[in-house]
Amino acid sequence: MLTFHPNLKPWHPPKSKTPHFRIPILNTLSENNPIAQTSGKIKRQVLNPEGRTKLNPISDGDFYAFPRFVTHVDNIFISTLTDLYRERLSPGSEILDVMSSWVSHLPEEVEYKKVVGHGLNAQELAKNPRLDYFFVKDLNQDQRLELESCCLDAVVCAVSVQYLQQPEQVFAEVFRVLRPGGVFIVSFRNRMFYEKAIAAWREGTGYSRVQLVMQYFQCIQGFTQLAVVRNFPLTGGAKEERRPFGWLTRLLGLMSGSDPFYAVIAFKNFKRIYE
Repeated sequence: MLTFHPNLKPWHPPKSKTPHFRIPILNTLSENNPIAQTSGKIKRQVLNPEGRTKLNPISDGDFYAFPRFVTHVDNIFISTLTDLYRERLSPGSEILDVMSSWVSHLPEEVEYKKVVGHGLNAQELAKNPRLDYFFVKDLNQDQRLELESCCLDAVVCAVSVQYLQQPEQVFAEVFRVLRPGGVFIVSFRNRMFYEKAIAAWREGTGYSRVQLVMQYFQCIQGFTQLAVVRNFPLTGGAKEERRPFGWLTRLLGLMSGSDPFYAVIAFKNFKRIYE
């Protein structure tokens, strides 16, 4: 079930018979609804049924019901991600932070026109100072985004793509809500809640996970040629995966050491050139 929450800046509809706002909530999306028909075209399915499975069968909504006010990544990763956002997200943009939490890692000094957050825990999202609005929804149950088509300049997804069981449909929806020239930035690292990551991700390597996210983009008709960003700190990384009892730390989501940084970036239809 979807819930939508205004955060720090309450919104009041204009006084007219047909109120309009740029990122509306759609109560229903049906086959007759033109918005539902403009999702990005899925050329092929990337994952097989086994690859979509999780070790922990409890719903993600229940698993994330308790707020976790931690960052899950180290300062080097956060700094790298913020620098990437500073470089790729233009001031004044309208942004969706999908699968977000109590922090978005957007550069503090940059002003954006609007930042909408999506996640699974309302308490975490309500604490996020960068969000103008947020909504709560389990994308593994329903992949539709209750947003207008072509209403956003950018979508970002930080350290969460590994939990998507229907990534093809989610990426198709992201394509729909982006304006032509809009950018989608997916960042990730090796840490995870091991029992909630999909099978195709759990036992992979940094290289194979980059390839997997690239395939998610490539299965949607219309995304531009991909850009991949990698940053490997001097410590941690692959060594952590080979440590004794590494499977246990992965299971607990507590893998230590510096986080290798990965990001895959693409644009809808074309890459904008900013003067």
